[in-house]
Amino acid sequence: MKRFAMLLATLLLLTGPSAAWAAPQEEPAAAPGGKEPIHIEADRMTSLKSENAVLFEGKVDARQGEMVIRSAEMTVYYFSDEEKARLTPGEGRKMKKLLARGSVEIQSEEWTATGDTMEYFETERKVLLTGNTKVWQDNNLVTGDSVILYLDEGKSVVEKSEKKGERVKAFFYPGGEGETKPEKNVK
Repeated sequence: MKRFAMLLATLLLLTGPSAAWAAPQEEPAAAPGGKEPIHIEADRMTSLKSENAVLFEGKVDARQGEMVIRSAEMTVYYFSDEEKARLTPGEGRKMKKLLARGSVEIQSEEWTATGDTMEYFETERKVLLTGNTKVWQDNNLVTGDSVILYLDEGKSVVEKSEKKGERVKAFFYPGGEGETKPEKNVK
């Protein structure tokens, strides 16, 4: 979970409204403090100044180290100057929210999660994955309509869909530790 938070924080640094958008000629070196650089590829990027946001569209692939987020589109929303003034001094937060839509896939070495939409809320440090969610760890699987990850608490909540009447489902395989995780390429 810490790497996911680092991925999103680095995404903020890369995509800030004042960032220069020239393509680098070489791969960047690791950032000071041990944070790996993030690499984002998409078919299109649009700065939405009136919304304090940057929109990436078309086969979005965001990577930092072994963490990968893929989706059809990804929007990074920033705090306005007025909102930043209300934050606790020294927080240094620029990103307000990240929204990924369309065949969202989050992969790390330890787990993979998929869903229709992912929202990351910076101030609460909370991830909300909704719509046909599935989370794999080793060969174990949990499904539901939504998954909420509380990054600072190390807690997650999987909920059922009230409309569909479906229930949360979990499939645990005893002795599954150390086995290889099945491939789940969602594109």
